[in-house]
Amino acid sequence: MSAPSFFRRAADFEIVSLGPSDCADASILHGMGFSRPWSDGEFQALMVQETVFGFAARRPAAGKGSLPGGFVLARLVAGEAEILTITVHPKYRETGIGWRLMLAALRHLRAEGAQTLFLEVDEENRAALALYKKFGFAQVARRAAYYKHEGTANSAALVMRLDLG
Repeated sequence: MSAPSFFRRAADFEIVSLGPSDCADASILHGMGFSRPWSDGEFQALMVQETVFGFAARRPAAGKGSLPGGFVLARLVAGEAEILTITVHPKYRETGIGWRLMLAALRHLRAEGAQTLFLEVDEENRAALALYKKFGFAQVARRAAYYKHEGTANSAALVMRLDLG
């Protein structure tokens, strides 16, 4: 599966494994994309679990303290997987980083024998919905008023599924 041509520019990032040392960066980046960001402690608690893995988009020559362009965090248990969170730095959205992160997660899951992948997405997040639909995800449920937005009405979470087998 190659990246579609709807991205505005090529991103010069490499996709690398996300590790416990990336938790502070992941927390900062998560805060740029979500109204209720996860703390570095929450990321740390997830990253020490054997069933959790992730990938980050990093510039090869970036120095220490440079935030990744994005990351994905997922869990795989008994053939069933879930994208726990995925985000792309606002500066690098629509560059293909989200696509590349999802590809890395999918390759890993298929190599590990995963049969099904689930995720939840805010029904208002049109860019994410378009990305997931291009991968073949289908909506299987809806959780009303799941995402809280400051100053506006809450929005639903769409539960989406992709069969990998």
